[in-house]
Amino acid sequence: MLGMMSIAVGLAALAERIDEFGPIAYLVSVSSEGSPHVVSVRTSWEDGRVVVGAGRQTLANAEARPDVTLLWSAPPGSGYCLIVDGTARLLPDAAEPTLGIDPTTGVLHRTPEGDPAEPSCIKLLSPS
Repeated sequence: MLGMMSIAVGLAALAERIDEFGPIAYLVSVSSEGSPHVVSVRTSWEDGRVVVGAGRQTLANAEARPDVTLLWSAPPGSGYCLIVDGTARLLPDAAEPTLGIDPTTGVLHRTPEGDPAEPSCIKLLSPS
């Protein structure tokens, strides 16, 4: 039971950070050739997962290779960006093509503008 509690706490902290960083992120999926496919997406937090709209290529990539990464740029005045790895799946009841991304890890990663005296990486959610 303790493991479930720490996951819930981690997801709550991650949801708060996503809210701080705002709705716009970059979604990285992997093509059939193994190359990254990067798109800008509007995100929302729903039922413990990140929800994003997806185009044809992103959907195809996520269906074949569901491990994806979301990146939020550092807000002005901040020395950290937010990186979330997760598993994507098509949400069939959505009006538009939509992916639900279940977070597996989440970190704040120090940018080159960040204070070098601060940690380079702050874990928000670790793999269970």
